[in-house]
Amino acid sequence: MMNENTVPVNGVAETANLGLCDVALERAIDRTGSLPGMVCMFGPSGFGKSVAATHVACRRRAYYIQAKSVWSRRHTLAAILHEMGVQPGKATIPQMLDMVAQELALSGRPLIVDEMDHLVEKNVVELIRDIYESSQAAILLIGEEQLPHKLKKWERFHGRILNWVPAQPVSLEDAAKLVPMYAPGIEVAEDLLAHLVEISGGSVRRVAVNLELIATVAGTAGAGYIDRKSWGRRELYTGEAPKRRLG
Repeated sequence: MMNENTVPVNGVAETANLGLCDVALERAIDRTGSLPGMVCMFGPSGFGKSVAATHVACRRRAYYIQAKSVWSRRHTLAAILHEMGVQPGKATIPQMLDMVAQELALSGRPLIVDEMDHLVEKNVVELIRDIYESSQAAILLIGEEQLPHKLKKWERFHGRILNWVPAQPVSLEDAAKLVPMYAPGIEVAEDLLAHLVEISGGSVRRVAVNLELIATVAGTAGAGYIDRKSWGRRELYTGEAPKRRLG
């Protein structure tokens, strides 16, 4: 049964990974001067890392960028400057780097780099280290499960990570917190929520998709309560492609 602790805050469910992401960045912000200032959260797709990062960016007033697969060093710097509200004009790459570092140092605000794997693939890793070294700002990196392994190639970068934070698979408690967002007005029984968690493969996203499906079915039937038995043998989303049915 739902209670007041499951109500989302500012439209975002306070899942475990959101808390982990927030604490990781807080540690980097509040570190002593002798400690490195970069932290890394990593985990499989669908675990809710990006949602957590965008919410933490608002909470901590962090500059936030989501890297793209085609980004070069110039594109990366331009994206950060755009987030800062700074127009680089015809500045060179070194000048853009100085502009980013100066803004971070003067503002005291952290930087969040989501989809860091793309920058690894484009060999832009040292640029992020340059930003850190020049500003000493707290930087949170978000990436996929193999990101820590990929970063071992850059020993000087890898050694400046204060904390490695593995994203956690969705839990029953997380699922309960998602209900008000994706199935508002519907009481989803614990046995059905537990089933959603079991078939999710750890993915917050899959639980959310299934809750929306449950809300649609319950709304059509005019039901305010639904459990595993009343759901019956209806299909749920597992992430697997449907099998072709031949006549």
